[in-house]
Amino acid sequence: MTSARALQPMEALLVEQLPDEPGWQYEPKWDGFRCIAVRNGSEVEMWSKSGKPLGRYFPEVVARLGRLAPERFTLDGELIIETPGGLSFDALSMRLHPAESRIRKLSAETPAQLMLFDLLRLGGEDLTGRALAERRGALETWFADQHEPALLLSPATPDRAAALSWLERSGGALDGVIAKRIGEPYHCGERAMVKVKQHRTADCVVGGFRYDKAGKHMASLLLGLYDEGDQLNHVGFCSSFSAAEKRGWTPELQALIEPPGFTGSRPDKPSRWARDRDSEWQPLRPEIVLEVLYDQVTSGRFRHGTRLLRRRPDKAPTQCRTEQLRHPLTPAELKQLLS
Repeated sequence: MTSARALQPMEALLVEQLPDEPGWQYEPKWDGFRCIAVRNGSEVEMWSKSGKPLGRYFPEVVARLGRLAPERFTLDGELIIETPGGLSFDALSMRLHPAESRIRKLSAETPAQLMLFDLLRLGGEDLTGRALAERRGALETWFADQHEPALLLSPATPDRAAALSWLERSGGALDGVIAKRIGEPYHCGERAMVKVKQHRTADCVVGGFRYDKAGKHMASLLLGLYDEGDQLNHVGFCSSFSAAEKRGWTPELQALIEPPGFTGSRPDKPSRWARDRDSEWQPLRPEIVLEVLYDQVTSGRFRHGTRLLRRRPDKAPTQCRTEQLRHPLTPAELKQLLS
């Protein structure tokens, strides 16, 4: 059997709207670790989308896959961890630890599950050339015979309205929705499906900024939110500005430079080897409030850069609280989606 390392997962192209014509299947876009899992007799391999091995970090999933029938299969899915507070990307990230003892401890305390959405090989037969409708039927039949709590079957529907309702029912916790053509084979390594990501916004305080490499103009704004103790914590940045906008922002920001800026968690300190001015950050009086667009949150911070939507002069900085970022997919919401 071909190793999971040699099989590149099919990927998605980001679009603004889900397709609205016949011939599409819609699925939730889970916020976990994409995983290709292969069983070849007594050997089980799990690989990330980037081709990195995942098996050593999720030994409980490897063990359970090793007990399934038949002895040869390849699955495409998403590793997730369900906690009492909901699905946790932070708990997944904590697994990427060098110490095996730490991994074993976490695998017992917060066991992972594999959310399945495609069956690529079964019993030595390559299914990647078959249409999605056939693969999905084979996956559902195979899954029904397993009775394994470590495996979950991702919902799928041809109803666009039902797919959009998943986002509403999940309270904004899903990463988005994926659309795949039901008559298409599995296109390894190609962007042959489309995705609509969840749009989330937050009102944030500008607690600092960084200069560009020349040290003349603003390069990025540093964003903060107040916690329960009224401490302003750094949560991310925004740098989606034109050159003219950066020049326009700079005088206003320079007039607000005043330590400490962030009173709670602060931006990462620059390397001691860095000497460029853009590696430093300037603290600001917390007066400017922005509404920004973001995708995901990890460990209380925006996982990626945000995009400015508008300024909010109507909102007091102290109204910008960390509660805005709390939207995990709760166990009850997950159960409702899977039903």
